[in-house]
Amino acid sequence: MDARDRRSIIVLVTTVKTGLCCDQRFRDHVSPPGHPERPDRLVAIERLLDEGGLRARCQPVAARPATQEELERVHDAAYLRSLEQRVGVKGASGWLDPDTYYSPGSWTAALLAAGAAVELAERVHRGELDNALGLVRPPGHHATRDRAMGFCLLNNVAVAAGALRARGARVAIVDFDVHHGNGTQDIFYDDPDVLYASTHQFPFYPGTGDVDERGTERGRGTTVNVPLPAGAGDAAYQRAIDDVIVPAIARFAPDVLLVSAGFDAHRRDPLASMNVTEAGYVAMTRSLLGLAGGKLVALLEGGYDLDALAASAAALLGVLLGDPAPPPHGATPPPPSAAALSAAEAAAIARAQKLHLG
Repeated sequence: MDARDRRSIIVLVTTVKTGLCCDQRFRDHVSPPGHPERPDRLVAIERLLDEGGLRARCQPVAARPATQEELERVHDAAYLRSLEQRVGVKGASGWLDPDTYYSPGSWTAALLAAGAAVELAERVHRGELDNALGLVRPPGHHATRDRAMGFCLLNNVAVAAGALRARGARVAIVDFDVHHGNGTQDIFYDDPDVLYASTHQFPFYPGTGDVDERGTERGRGTTVNVPLPAGAGDAAYQRAIDDVIVPAIARFAPDVLLVSAGFDAHRRDPLASMNVTEAGYVAMTRSLLGLAGGKLVALLEGGYDLDALAASAAALLGVLLGDPAPPPHGATPPPPSAAALSAAEAAAIARAQKLHLG
């Protein structure tokens, strides 16, 4: 055969053990008409994962309900009883606040979401999996110790962190949802063994996450906020991650990194005003995967444009699986690392660097 006629055959072999949790029961948290946090979010993501062959390359992990002990590590017992009495009643539906609804399947879905987070985190910590993605709902990072809010009933990432702490692990949580994870911050604000780091649109809902919120008492310095102005895109987010959050976490030296993976900072998301692309999520995930020996567990939070959400989640999963760039679904090429920042973006990152890294 003439050399000019030869064809290269590239076979992609996955050697990374990436766990993936999907469960039809997460869709039983049924939204009222017009609500952005809806079951179609999972339908869109899972369809794209199947079309790209990504799901088949993962190790499936079954969801299971969180135990009372797991929940009470981060939520008040009285809150849990009150929530179950209201949301867990057969056939119940209604609103916990103007944003946060519940339906007949919500309590089961919430227990499964929190339990799935624990299951993935513990398997990664034990070394059974290298990394993992949980496509869970309802989301969790706004839920405080004693309050449901912002579409969230139970704080999934906090429940997972609490379970890891019970195993003696040091835990870092990175939250790149466009909204600050006030609930997660609140739960661990005085905990020296859990570092919470967030980059988010600010000022914006829920109003927390200013740069000078750094923790209290023994937890002083283990809260790292990098608030960004509206309009920030891939370059600003990457600088926030690489110049502030990664050094802070590396210094903290966690055993496991949990990620509140909200994709509503995407440029097409209808609820916010940021300009992140799929390529931006790829670059951030690659940076974070270099921490904690690669022991990373990502849990779905926000993201409300279905196509953008699906493409971004697939792009993140591709990174976990070790895929080379470009990411799935035709995402744009990664931005140059030296891309210019606006004056407001540069000032916000510089202030965070000075305050959190000294």
